[in-house]
Parts: sequence; C-alpha cells; structure tokens
Amino acid sequence: MWAYIIRRVLYNIPVYLGILLFVMIALRVNDPVYAYLGKNADQKQIETKRKNMGLDRPFVVQYASFVKKLVTLDFSARSWEQEREVKDIITNAIPATTMITVPSLFLTAAISITIGLICSFYRGQGVDQGLMILAVLGMSISFLVYIIMGQYIGGYLLGGEHGILPFEIEGYDTQLSSASFWFKSPQLAVKYWLMYCGLPVLISVIVSMGYDTRFYRAVMVEETGRDYITTARAKGATNRKIMFVHMLKNAMIPIVTRIMISLPFLIVGAILTEYYFSIPGMGRTLINAINAKDFPVVEYMSALFAAVVILTVILTDVLYAIVDPRVRLS
Repeated sequence: MWAYIIRRVLYNIPVYLGILLFVMIALRVNDPVYAYLGKNADQKQIETKRKNMGLDRPFVVQYASFVKKLVTLDFSARSWEQEREVKDIITNAIPATTMITVPSLFLTAAISITIGLICSFYRGQGVDQGLMILAVLGMSISFLVYIIMGQYIGGYLLGGEHGILPFEIEGYDTQLSSASFWFKSPQLAVKYWLMYCGLPVLISVIVSMGYDTRFYRAVMVEETGRDYITTARAKGATNRKIMFVHMLKNAMIPIVTRIMISLPFLIVGAILTEYYFSIPGMGRTLINAINAKDFPVVEYMSALFAAVVILTVILTDVLYAIVDPRVRLS
C-alpha cells in the first residue's frame, strides 16, 4: 500500500506544479500595481511598489521562489492588503470554516444516507415518491435563494433577540475558534455556535440533501437487487438489519467516494455562505483577496486547496481497499 501511495504522490507532483504555474500566470494578466497606486502614479512610485511586491523579478524566479517556500512550508509571505503574514490569515480562517463545513458534512451524510436507504426499501411507494419530490424541489432552488430566505425567516422573523430561534443574520464570535473557550465554557460555546453558525449549517444541509439523497437512493436501489439481499431475506433477517448492515456495508464504495469529494470544501469553505453571513472563513478570505488583488494570499490558498484535493483523491483509493477487501492497490 505504501508503495502505491508513494507512486501516486510522485505522479501528482507535475500536476501540482502545473496548477501553481497556471494560478500565478492567471493572476499576472493584469498588473496589480496600478490597482494599488491608481492611474496617476508616476514611474518612480510604480517601480518602487513593484519592487516591494516582488514583481520586479523575472517570472521564473518568482515561480521558483514560491515553490521553494511551499516545499519548506514557509508561509511567512506578507499580505499586500492586510500587512500580515499569510500564515496568520490562513490559521485564523480555517477554524471559522470548519465550524460550518464539518457539521454540515456529517449531518448531510447521515441524513441523506438514511433517507436513501428508506427510499430504496420502499421504492415506488408513497414514502419514496414524496421524499424524491422534496429532493428534486430542493435541488431546483438556487443556493442564494436559500440564503436570502433563511436570513429573512430564520434570522429576521424568527431569530434575533426576541425571536424563537437563536439565529443571527450575520457575524461571528472569534472565541469559537479557540479550543480553550470550548473546554472552559462549553454551554456558552454551544450558544454562540448556534447563534452564528447554526443557520448557515442548516441552509447548507438543506441544499446538499437534495443532491445527496438522489445519489444515495440510486446506489441503494442497485444494491436491493443483489443476491445477498435475497439470501438475507430468505434467512429471516429483519428489514432494519438488511438496510443498515448488509446494504450499507456493501454500498460503502460509492458512499466513500461521495463523502471524499466533499472533503476539500472543509478547508476552502462554503464561499457563498461565508460571504453572505460575514463569517471570516477561507471562502470569504479568498474572495476578498481576489477582489483586492492580494496575490500572496490567493497563491497560498490556491496551493493549499490543490494539495488537499490531490491528497483526498489518493486517500479515497486507500479507503477503497480498507472498506472493501476485494480491492487491491497496485
């Protein structure tokens, strides 16, 4: 297995370097110096600013320097916009992102898999048809519509100080990013989490369930026609055991694939959710950096996201071999 992992990592090094090259080239299509100085800056100011930004060096030198810093895990480059190290910006943004994405992933997977099992077992009946209609309706509505309606209903009409729901329309308490705060005041931490992260998580789960439920239902329907299901029924196994033991175990390959596809977004974050709820996570930070032409932040965050995607693909293959002994890595 380790030989396979090492080979896959080596094969993906050129891909990773190509992604970094593409990002750096795309960012340099327009000169960011004029965005910071304006059109009325003289030549001396332009040259000084370009030198301070490190853009006076040849592109090959810039690219080699960036790759070297990534290899040595040097994230000490300073943001042009915030005048802070990229390392500090990323480490502050990741906890805020995980406060939303991790609960969303687990809740969506658990609910969608359960609904998929129920729909497959009652295929063609009223329960199956009703749940599938709701799933299609959920898929047909834009994510942005869910955010706007969720903020209006959950945060404005039913939330706030005098509402029956503990949700706020926007904002984030930085204490939630501190592990010590969760250990010292768990009840207060849960209260703040529900206040600032509960509504974004709820919206993310509702949006994702439509797609995931249809996928898991298709997987489970295919499994219901297998011989082992007929054998289990002939042996007198209960419906619950058939669904949650036999079917679920044998459907782990597509389930693992679906969940692993979502893993990179645990880091990059839900861009729309973070942006409209003013949560200082990775997605909102990346959008702000792109708008501000803050090259160091965009480059390092893109490199981090690309690395997570590549490692996730490799980890998916490894998990295949773990959950299904018939799979052999070679």
